[in-house]
Amino acid sequence: MTQSQGKTAPEGQRGQANLPSALFVIALIVAGIWGWHHLSFDAQDIIIEEVIPVVFLTGVASLSVWLGIKKIRKRRNILKRRDTLIQQFTQETSIRKRFDLATALIELNNYERQGLESIAPAMAQVFASTIKTSLGDKQHRLRGMAASHLGVLEHRESIPLLIRALEDDHAYVRGCAALALGRMRAVEAKAKLEITMKEDWDQTVRSRSREAVERMG
Repeated sequence: MTQSQGKTAPEGQRGQANLPSALFVIALIVAGIWGWHHLSFDAQDIIIEEVIPVVFLTGVASLSVWLGIKKIRKRRNILKRRDTLIQQFTQETSIRKRFDLATALIELNNYERQGLESIAPAMAQVFASTIKTSLGDKQHRLRGMAASHLGVLEHRESIPLLIRALEDDHAYVRGCAALALGRMRAVEAKAKLEITMKEDWDQTVRSRSREAVERMG
């Protein structure tokens, strides 16, 4: 009983606290309607033609400024977070932790290479090593993520590795490899991708292989 009363009491208090606010809003609406009907027609025309447009434009301008400031702050926070992750990545020695940090950087950077140039080679080395060492079906997601991120980093030295990944036992890895090769427009892989887009049993792999070939022209 004590616990039940403890849970319901705050809800009742919130309801009582909201009641005066609701009554106040209703009173404002009623007062506004009453005041509007007691204005002269000239005053109503001035409000409609001059006051309301000014208020509306002021509100739009204020909203635009607020959204701009919010966007700038968000961008600054992202850059600050990115700098922190870059520093952690360069100082980390564990391969698995470096993989996690590199993946976090790729995601934070909206899957773009720009801004990661200074550590892109080191990140690519981690991803390439992950493809080679994360063997077996249970680690297919690690191999797939690594293959996809190599494409984001535009690491052309890894193209032969990605071509071999097109023969991975798991379709997820093959699809990610095709995606990466397409991002890099790796013409060296075009012949292999043309085979994959026709013969692979998985529809997603075939589709991504076709898209990769189309990107190469």
